Amino acid sequence: MELTKQEQAMLNGAEGYAVRKSMEILVALGEIFGAKNLIDVGSVQVAGVSYHNLGDAGLDFLDSLAKDGRVKVLTTLNPAGMDMENWQQLGISPEFAEKQKLVIDAFTRMGILISCTCTPYLIGNLPLYGEHIAWSESSAVTFANSVLGARTNREGGPSALAAAFVGKTPCYGLHLNENRIPDIHIQVNTELSKLSDWGALGYAIGKKAENKIPYITGIKKADLDALKSLSASLVTYGAKPLFYMKGITPGAETQTQPKETVTIEASDIQNAYDNINDQGNEIDFVCVGCPHCSIKEIQEIADLIKDKKIADTTELWVATSRTAKQLADKRGYTAIIEAAGGKFACDTCMAVAPLKGRFKALATTSAKGCFYSRQNLMKTKMGSMKECIQAAVTGKWNN
Repeated sequence: MELTKQEQAMLNGAEGYAVRKSMEILVALGEIFGAKNLIDVGSVQVAGVSYHNLGDAGLDFLDSLAKDGRVKVLTTLNPAGMDMENWQQLGISPEFAEKQKLVIDAFTRMGILISCTCTPYLIGNLPLYGEHIAWSESSAVTFANSVLGARTNREGGPSALAAAFVGKTPCYGLHLNENRIPDIHIQVNTELSKLSDWGALGYAIGKKAENKIPYITGIKKADLDALKSLSASLVTYGAKPLFYMKGITPGAETQTQPKETVTIEASDIQNAYDNINDQGNEIDFVCVGCPHCSIKEIQEIADLIKDKKIADTTELWVATSRTAKQLADKRGYTAIIEAAGGKFACDTCMAVAPLKGRFKALATTSAKGCFYSRQNLMKTKMGSMKECIQAAVTGKWNN
């Protein structure tokens, strides 16, 4: 890989340990994937924030980098393992909280914006069309590539952090035009009537696309939350972190419809629900916000739960960014949700919090949330926001 004089100097240690170590990571990654050079990035989103995933070894690594490492571009964080302010209310142990705070302290010393969200595009980390970035979290990567038209590979935590210290990333994969060409046509022949249908669609496409880039037709309209949900489930269940949707996402009009075509019928959506939803109707955990809830979703939750009470046997978590909750506070949504017994889980989510053994059965709007909750040994149910709030109030799944 060709390096400039400045890049070679960074690799030689001219800017300290963190930058040298970062250059070693980036050069090794570039050589593995055949990159010819490094390119500037406009922003970075770092995963590997939860102590639940990092452990002491990861914490030690971050601490070593924080001694002299300072980020060169706007950098935000993926969700942590707990709500950084109200962790006790969510049942997190003091021992875990102490370690998680040390992780966040290391990132703070690096100059990173302590955002802790999988939807950085909703809180100010919003790349431009065609801009090269280095993001980590799978749904955010897919949303950035597909809905925003930015360019990023799905970075690992260390490679994203390395890009933040250097301000560059290797030019390979989805940074290159030739690797952004759709190679399977998905014709959707069914209506999508609720938010969870988009998660089911992502499941169906992911299974049929099998690590290909879908070019999706047949959808007449889609709002931000629908595309957010699709981005999360599509990559979770098998497709690449990039899709084109004719008439809706940027860049679709410049692409040629692939010859290989598969269809998505109503039966495929139902099959997704059948595979995601487990047997039984007892629910002890309702969690919405995977990816993190937008302010529009929080408003919907408040409207649905107003003047109701959460069942004694059930917990309701609204996972969202700290920024979105501050808006909810001002609009009165927080007060309504908390009066019903609901809890906000800012800075964290069901995928990275230490939840194994705490709950038996989850209800959510998220196909991705179901995927990760099963790894935490929970039974799962996916449905509309209305169905999830009803489950929180009754303690039962009625569909």
